[in-house]
Amino acid sequence: MEILNFEEISFTIIANAGEAKGRAINAIRLAREGKFEEAKVELDLSEKSMGIAGHSHLDVISAEASGKKIQIPVLFMHAEDQLLTTETVILLAKEMVELYKFIKNK
Repeated sequence: MEILNFEEISFTIIANAGEAKGRAINAIRLAREGKFEEAKVELDLSEKSMGIAGHSHLDVISAEASGKKIQIPVLFMHAEDQLLTTETVILLAKEMVELYKFIKNK
């Protein structure tokens, strides 16, 4: 039976979600400056980091779905919080980049 290393999983999620969030915020700043291609690159990299974080999270969900009894540590709950808030930041960043494009082209 595989033992989940919650500390490793949690820090993988936290680090990659943090990377994703930072890149999404940077995309907004770049869009504000009219650097839309650079903003797109940042959003793409943001989603790549988010994919890594999401995959680590899915490992835990899959383990529990397969019947494994899991006790969730507080650190993992913090990681989930970072993951979910980052998803929202990325969605809003995409909308803001589009809004800046719209404003610039008016």
